[in-house]
Amino acid sequence: MNKSRTFKFLTGAAFLALSSFSAAKTITLDKVIAVVDNDVVMASELQQRIGIVKAQLEANNTPMPSEDVLHSQIIEQLVTESLQLQIGQRVGVEISEAEIDAALNRMKQANNLSDAAFAEQLKNDGVSVNSLREQIRRDMIIDQVQRGSVNRRIRISEQEVQNFLKSKQGKFWASPDYNLGHILISLPSTVSNEEAKAAEDKAHALVKRLRDGADFRQVAVAESQGQNALKGGDIGWRKSAQMPDLFAQAIETLEENGISEPLRSGAGFHILKLYGTRGSQEQVIEQAKVRHILIKPSTILTNDEAQQKLADVRQQILDGADFAEMAKQHSEDVGSMLSGGDLGWSLPGKFVPEFERTINNSSVGDISEPFRSQFGWHILQVQERRQQDMSETVRVNQANRLLRNQRFEEERLNWIREIRDEAFVEIK
Repeated sequence: MNKSRTFKFLTGAAFLALSSFSAAKTITLDKVIAVVDNDVVMASELQQRIGIVKAQLEANNTPMPSEDVLHSQIIEQLVTESLQLQIGQRVGVEISEAEIDAALNRMKQANNLSDAAFAEQLKNDGVSVNSLREQIRRDMIIDQVQRGSVNRRIRISEQEVQNFLKSKQGKFWASPDYNLGHILISLPSTVSNEEAKAAEDKAHALVKRLRDGADFRQVAVAESQGQNALKGGDIGWRKSAQMPDLFAQAIETLEENGISEPLRSGAGFHILKLYGTRGSQEQVIEQAKVRHILIKPSTILTNDEAQQKLADVRQQILDGADFAEMAKQHSEDVGSMLSGGDLGWSLPGKFVPEFERTINNSSVGDISEPFRSQFGWHILQVQERRQQDMSETVRVNQANRLLRNQRFEEERLNWIREIRDEAFVEIK
């Protein structure tokens, strides 16, 4: 395996340190090269990161910057990573061994490696399992800190969402996707009436075969002159705006798995099959009515103490205490505590992933085990479930999420610059 793509990982904050550890130079003496608030950056960290970056630049045939530029850029990278890790420590972000195991499994799957092949690759790259696990832990902490800190800074107004949905980009994004198969019976640029009639007759005969149950992909391979013929005529998922007008008009009347009539164009006669549609207007989703209790780690309440406190609250509820009263007494979610922890009905994208996973895995009436999100420790209860047509709400929430994602990178850079400017940093 090429070391330039040694392992694929989901977070991006410190991805460099996940590949080619073997590129690091041997360090005989270590020293502090930067003081960063309550942390330090060591020479060994700098030299290891320089070796990694150089190996990646060489593998990708990217011009190498000067030593001074490389040195200063990597020190700055290590400084900002340290600041984010310190924030994570202050707010009690912890990554469980199970989360690290899951990340390792994703890396194996992404690179199509068995456990044995994965271990062999680590050995060949000079990477210890413990160092890799520790780097994954750092990356995941940084990712949680960034998501929590940056998302709180982004505000998307209802008017912005509506303006986006009315825009050309928004209408394109909100339009359905169609999964199409295509067969072309081609015609030469100059064609006689007889040739055109023969091609049309053949197209009609193929349509009849297909509607009588012939396999579309097999027919496409055997009969189509289209560029996707050897792929069974598969075009894949397309929006109507990405198709010729002839195709876009034809699919408006097609039902799923329907076969179009032959469509004449300058290239010949086209036959379409609509395999499926997604993103159509009607979206019936399952909603859950949820309430929760939140306990936040702090300078006077450690992460373990917050978890234990919430476990004690949960046990009291299981022993008969009223959930709503316990939420009013103990929850630190200002927005829901006075209403007994009530969060209302769930919507796609309303809750953070850890929260949504717990909702999905909870039965109605059960009190969940304590679980961690970027906000702290939670327990939740699903009070009811229902099926609801939320087409417009889903569309608005998806647009909100898209706009938020578009702004995330810019706001992330602004946030990093601010925490860097506010920090005490001394480069030795």
